[in-house]
Amino acid sequence: MTYRVVQWSTGNVGRHAIAGIDARRDTELAGVWVSAPDKVGRDAGDLAGLGRDLGVRATNDAEALLALKPDCVVYTAMADDRLGEALDDLAMILRAGINVVSSSPVFLQFPDGVVPDEVSGPIKAAAAEGNASLWVNGIDPGFANDALPLLLTGISERVDEVRCQEILDYSTYDNRKVLFDIMGFGAKPGDTPLLLQPGVLELAWGSVVRQIAAGLDVALDSVTATHSIVPAPEAFEIKSGTIEAGTAAALRFEVAGVVGGKAVCVLEHVTRLRADLAPDWPQPVGNGSYRVIVTGEPTITVDLRLMAADGDHNTAGLKTTAMRLVNAIPAVVEAAPGLLTALDLPLVTGRGLVGR
Repeated sequence: MTYRVVQWSTGNVGRHAIAGIDARRDTELAGVWVSAPDKVGRDAGDLAGLGRDLGVRATNDAEALLALKPDCVVYTAMADDRLGEALDDLAMILRAGINVVSSSPVFLQFPDGVVPDEVSGPIKAAAAEGNASLWVNGIDPGFANDALPLLLTGISERVDEVRCQEILDYSTYDNRKVLFDIMGFGAKPGDTPLLLQPGVLELAWGSVVRQIAAGLDVALDSVTATHSIVPAPEAFEIKSGTIEAGTAAALRFEVAGVVGGKAVCVLEHVTRLRADLAPDWPQPVGNGSYRVIVTGEPTITVDLRLMAADGDHNTAGLKTTAMRLVNAIPAVVEAAPGLLTALDLPLVTGRGLVGR
């Protein structure tokens, strides 16, 4: 079977999703939605940087794309600073009877206990009305802290704690809005960015720890969050701009699912803009890695190192986020309608990609 797919946005993740849709034998690109007027009318292959045309022109006409009745939409539009809009988009697509795989909003990865019913309820209602499914995932939140850690617990005799770490140098990540406005890099002491506002870490990554807990049949007592920041010793440049001396240049945060006063499921991010910052914090393999530590009997540690063809680990993170979604299209289309989690899908593999 060939699945007809619409790509919704062509930013850092979306452009890689277009390449991924083109790479699979069982997916066909039917349409592309863009928000920027200067992208309207451009070929999808051009927007994805493929160096060749795909014969599909981008549009900002959402109704026209929905009228195509694709099997699935790959939704990769930014949601961090337009949450209400993103939720409305997803509900609109689902009500039209179209399945969705999405990189955001991240709390929909596993919303139970994370957001109130009035937030996730309309999405579930839209899915029921349209008899369609939504699956939110990526690399983080996503594969590195749902499928991978839960798979590792399958070889455990006893599990005391599951810790999922992202340990990355973000200096080559070209997204000023995310780095400066949302994460707060370059912020002066005392300034509080969106990510570190009260409750935001628990909202963004609470879905991670609650999904791991559900996979282990554990009822959490609470979810807590902590963070620390290291300032730049002097001014320096990164791909997205200038980090001034004394402003935030390294960020470490932890979201923990707690039972009986002990953390049992932990999501930890260790993010630097220069390798020499915060040398006492956990160190990656290479320039960056995702690390899962299952403490128990036995204790298991796995480092997942990603590297793209351009030699950049951040490009690889964008590609794997896109491909986690694209490769799941057949499973999501064939799944029962509703708001799906990683616990609901069969094993998603790169079926059909060998030799492409």
